[in-house]
Amino acid sequence: MIRLCAPHELAEAHSRGFVIDELQLFAVRKDGDVFVYRNRCPHRGVALEWQADQFLDDSASLIRCARHGALFLIDSGECVAGPCEGDALQVISSKEDADGIWVDL
Repeated sequence: MIRLCAPHELAEAHSRGFVIDELQLFAVRKDGDVFVYRNRCPHRGVALEWQADQFLDDSASLIRCARHGALFLIDSGECVAGPCEGDALQVISSKEDADGIWVDL
């Protein structure tokens, strides 16, 4: 398991990007749970954010691809609007404990 950050470094309704061995990831905290995905839009294979750590829409209720406007559910990664509707982000296995947020690559 690889540690991404301390639990307090990912606030509720916020997102954060990470790079591990050239693999771009991002994490989102929603309702106390953490969801981690590969930072790659299924539509064109590009990174999702337009600015560092900005993966959410204005309401912080959906993940948004800044390049194509696609919207994804935070808890599943499923695209619900945009050019890749029906596709999904790649889930990265993760866990959280008192020491950190961890991913299993």
